[in-house]
Amino acid sequence: MSETTPFHTIAHIHSDFTAKFGIPRQSGLVESVHSTIIFEPEYRNPDALRGLDGYSHLWLLWQFSESMGKEWTPTVRPPRLGGNKRMGVFATRSPFRPNPIGLSSVKIIGIELNTTKGPIIHVAGADLLDGTPIYDIKPYLPYTDSHPDAIGGFGFKQGEGAVKVDISPELLAKIPQHLRESTLALLAEDPRPGYQNDPARIYRMAYANFEVHFTVNGDTLAVTAIII
Repeated sequence: MSETTPFHTIAHIHSDFTAKFGIPRQSGLVESVHSTIIFEPEYRNPDALRGLDGYSHLWLLWQFSESMGKEWTPTVRPPRLGGNKRMGVFATRSPFRPNPIGLSSVKIIGIELNTTKGPIIHVAGADLLDGTPIYDIKPYLPYTDSHPDAIGGFGFKQGEGAVKVDISPELLAKIPQHLRESTLALLAEDPRPGYQNDPARIYRMAYANFEVHFTVNGDTLAVTAIII
């Protein structure tokens, strides 16, 4: 018998990611990216966050809102494997799932309990598009949630895929100062899908209120323009 369980959006995240291209492959990779979680009116009760300040990290359960209405498939083509090899959807973090639910671990950098928008949680390291609906928030428990000896399958290893970022002082100066660290860190993660490696191709990454144009040759990413 098929059962349907209703989900309620309790909050939305607000970030500088205005497009999917350029969002880190996983949460926690770029902690200099800061976001805010703003609750929906019916969940703006400060009591719901009581005790949260005793934790350093959170789990966010959220909706793949850009994939809503699309059919799930039992196999997908992970960009990590060049985009031409199929793997089971449950062996990946593809958004095309039976239920469009994402899971991210983020760092708490601040909690405001009484604002005009109710309680607000400031987090670092989120990999969510601006406006993404959040279904639930749970504390990260290091004694049980951390598994340093876990095997990562065909996913990226720490530091794998990183590139050296080459940007002129003139172009760097065009980036708002408070966003320079996060912009360079995002570029260093090499936002390209794993199957794209044309050194002549110019890529465009939208971030905050500007766009970064760049090329990648070998292990060097060269910024060619900053469009405001």
